[in-house]
Amino acid sequence: MTTSVSTTTNVNAGTRAGTSANPGAEEAPAAGTAAGTATGTAAGTVADPAGGSPRLDLAKTAPKVFRALIGFDTAAREGLDPALVELIQIRASHLNHCAYCLHLHTNDARRAGESEDRLHMVPVWREARHFFTDRERAALALTEAVTLVADGGVPDDVYARAAEVFDDRELAHVLALILTINTWNRVALATAKIAGTDPR
Repeated sequence: MTTSVSTTTNVNAGTRAGTSANPGAEEAPAAGTAAGTATGTAAGTVADPAGGSPRLDLAKTAPKVFRALIGFDTAAREGLDPALVELIQIRASHLNHCAYCLHLHTNDARRAGESEDRLHMVPVWREARHFFTDRERAALALTEAVTLVADGGVPDDVYARAAEVFDDRELAHVLALILTINTWNRVALATAKIAGTDPR
């Protein structure tokens, strides 16, 4: 249930090939794959890696809900630079401590041509500002504010800076993408998805 977007993005000094827009990124593995059968439990459940009770498989037990999430994700990333998409998803996954999504999106970013230097700098982007463009820094700040919204809302200056570097449509899609990755993180954490088991 994934689609691919192929484009060319120019970031800082280098030109990278973007790829793998992955609206089904957090999709549960198909039955019969190593990840999907790692549990030995009833269909529609997955094992808790901590050894607890099996967790449900959202894609199998609520397929209409799951497809709706994929549709939201697909619509959110439309028109956005694939490199920016992955940076947003990586930063939110850091903040939410979602190992499954972090593993998936850092690998997607590498396949899209992202540099190891930039991937390592994402958690400390404020101290490594020269690795990122103005638009990327604004998106990362907005990602942090929205992801940690309970800590103090979305500050006016953070929103205003994003509104300076993105037009209204772009900003709406950036915000929507932040909402989708936060949802995917919660799906993965609540259902005990295991990092490194995505079949892609």
